[in-house]
Amino acid sequence: MVSRVIPVDTFDLVIFGGTGDLSRRKILPGLFRRFVAGQIPNDARIVGAARAEMDDAGFRDFATAAIREFIGEAKRKDEDVQRFVEHLQYVAIDATGENGWPRLAELIRKDVIQAFYFSVAPFLFGDLAERLHRHGIATANSRIVVEKPFGRDLVSAHALNETLASHFTEHQIYRIDHYLGKETVQNLMAVRFANILFEPLWNARHVDHVQITVAETVGVGGRGAYYDKSGAIRDMVQNHMMQLLCLIAMEAPYRFDPDAVRDEKLKVIHALEPVGAEDIVRGQYRATKEAPGYITDSENPTSTTESYIAMKVNIANWRWKGTPFYLRTGKKLRARASEIAIVFKEVPHSIFGDAEGWRENVLTIRLQPNEGMNLTVMIKEPGPGGMRLTEVPLDMSFADALGEEGTDIPDAYERLIMDVIRGNQTLFMRGDEVEAAWRWTDPIIAGWEARGDKPKAYDAGSSGPEDALMLLHRDGRRWREIKE
Repeated sequence: MVSRVIPVDTFDLVIFGGTGDLSRRKILPGLFRRFVAGQIPNDARIVGAARAEMDDAGFRDFATAAIREFIGEAKRKDEDVQRFVEHLQYVAIDATGENGWPRLAELIRKDVIQAFYFSVAPFLFGDLAERLHRHGIATANSRIVVEKPFGRDLVSAHALNETLASHFTEHQIYRIDHYLGKETVQNLMAVRFANILFEPLWNARHVDHVQITVAETVGVGGRGAYYDKSGAIRDMVQNHMMQLLCLIAMEAPYRFDPDAVRDEKLKVIHALEPVGAEDIVRGQYRATKEAPGYITDSENPTSTTESYIAMKVNIANWRWKGTPFYLRTGKKLRARASEIAIVFKEVPHSIFGDAEGWRENVLTIRLQPNEGMNLTVMIKEPGPGGMRLTEVPLDMSFADALGEEGTDIPDAYERLIMDVIRGNQTLFMRGDEVEAAWRWTDPIIAGWEARGDKPKAYDAGSSGPEDALMLLHRDGRRWREIKE
């Protein structure tokens, strides 16, 4: 299978926070990969902008080191790296002052697509947006990319939206959630809406329940100060996991169009029922002989922030009434895995009686590692001795199904940055969508704060707190095992 490379018009991309960790790990290596794929026009400019005093040569050295660190030797050639960094320039700039802005105004062209990536703390968004206009840099053709967190509650999210809206229209604002750029997440929409096979079964009549799991083996070391003010619900549930839930549960949009898709996602968020205390389990990893606990990593001995959360969520609409969605995410767990499991109901009557080996059908969408999809079906176990059933997978890993192309899946940031240049907002969150998610999340947080709930302790390297098991056991269900 030959991958089609869709060219883009020439552009100027400014990375505010260009010497930061996200730029080093994701943005610059991702842009290099798109350059190698032929998607960076010869006259495109990529401008790093940050406080650090540096010249163009210094920034090119910074980018070269990042590419060598994060892209394997087999997937890069020195001559490609050299040609790519020739597109790079640098401006030392003060986000809250005036230094560097006249120089940036000289560099940025008015007659090409302009993209400004705000890879900085949210409190700087307003300063950057205001100065881009005051110095005559931004135009009607400009786009801004903003990283999460999009506020920490409804009030702050609304204020952030108002700040951005005072300088840019909604169609110019790209709120990036890298989960939506993952190949498998987009394939979820293709599987649902491009095949007649699944959509007739995609409802409460046929789906018993849905599990969404995002498990990490790392702790919060190095991010302790930030994470202790957010916790798992703000860091993962309100944004990443909410987006996955919406894509599973939404109705078919009238076409694959940015606002049509986001309208349907918004309807799902509005239909989410409040979550009671009995449907939430919070956890915090504790120290073992092999690893420090959250208290040490966060440097806060009295912290009640959750590093793990599991919850049962219900959607009050015709399609999903009665089918629960179970969400769980956590740090320092046994394995690193992100997956969505659609667990179908059993057949209404078994003609095989009490045949051994019976299992329900499960469609598993793996986001990481080893992106792909797996559908388990029941067949007769080969051999004599009666009707014995066994479970077998209809497996589609991208590496196996797509050959060489499947082993080189573009990183989410690569895809999303190119979508910004193309002006395609389908995989980006709209302002009202962000606020609706906070409107649902805020009462959950307020509830456990009012009750004085403390997270349950669980061992680093385990599968989470034992109380989370009961969340499903009481419904006669069980969590799927977390596997790499």
